[in-house]
Order: sequence, then C-alpha cells, then structure tokens
Amino acid sequence: MSALDWSAPFEALSEGASFRSRGRTITEADLVGFSALTGDSHPQHTDAEWAAAGRFGERIAHGMLIISYAAGLVPFDPARVLALRRISDVVFKRPARIGTTIHVAGRIAELRPVSGEAGLVALQWDVRDGAEALLCRARVEVLWAAEEPVASSLEAVLDLPAGVIPC
Repeated sequence: MSALDWSAPFEALSEGASFRSRGRTITEADLVGFSALTGDSHPQHTDAEWAAAGRFGERIAHGMLIISYAAGLVPFDPARVLALRRISDVVFKRPARIGTTIHVAGRIAELRPVSGEAGLVALQWDVRDGAEALLCRARVEVLWAAEEPVASSLEAVLDLPAGVIPC
C-alpha cells in the first residue's frame, strides 16, 4: 500500500493509499468544553459520580468529540481538499476515556471524478487508541482539487497583458 500524498492532485491519487495521523490525548477539559459548546451534558460525560456507577466505570468522551478531533488530526491540504462532503457509516466500538490518546489510521476507499476541477475522495477512517484498539470507524467524503490548469503562454504565467514582453 502506498502512503497518501495530501498535496497530490486528484488524478495522482490511488485507491488503497493509506495514512496515519498524529495523536491527541483526550482531557477532562475537552469533555467540559465540548459539553459547553454543544449542550450535550449527558452524565456519562459530565458527572464523575454518575459515570463511576455506570457501564464504563468512569466518564468517557462524547462520540461526536472523537469524530471532531479525528477531523482535526487528519492533515488535509487546504489547497487540495476543497470541502467536506459527507461523514457516514460511523460506528463507535469502544469508549475513549480521559487520558486516551487517539489517532486516525485511514485509506482511500474510493475515487470518483466529479468535474475537470475536482473529484470525490472517499476515505475510510479507523480512530484508534495508543494500543491500536479500534474506537470508531467512519467513511469520510471530500472534494479534492484536480491538477491546476497549465498556463498556455508566457504572458499567462507572468500575468502580463497580451503583447507585452518582459525585460
């Protein structure tokens, strides 16, 4: 499997190209901040006493927090990735506890030309912890820029009016 080149034009991409993101550790402040931003104050995330008596024995990160952090960990090149199109087929497999370091291991699952300017790239993401246990899976689709048009003349390259000759 080849490594995904985030700066490559759409035409240079290949299905199966893979990547691994940097890591990020989930903190208590992350849970508190995410709860405040989203209004999701479920006690599994916000109440240590309630969570201690619950299924996981402690507070865990919101699933949407994990997906949001995964999106931030993936090194999208803003010159190539034009837009997030869809996140689908998200399945949460294990909880991420406070102190868990997550990363994204992924690959190109599908390539589909959309226009002469961009193509649709479907990425398969596996969000994993430091021990490589699978926390969540998702399919993420982005619009990816095609090769930039080649300038047809010296004037176009230099942005000069037609007929002007540079010194």
